[in-house]
Amino acid sequence: MMGLTAGWVTDLKIPRTAQLRALGNGVVPQQAAFAVRLMLTDLLAVDGDRQDGAKAA
Repeated sequence: MMGLTAGWVTDLKIPRTAQLRALGNGVVPQQAAFAVRLMLTDLLAVDGDRQDGAKAA
């Protein structure tokens, strides 16, 4: 359901409340990957702008 493999938390020998707490504080892997892609796109755009400015000077 959260994009994690089956048993990621449920196979651990911890109480259900601890399992839910661990999942509740986590980030869905797909969201994290999307955020990294957005940041890299922005970084490359800023770097490209900076390099274009250096070529014009």
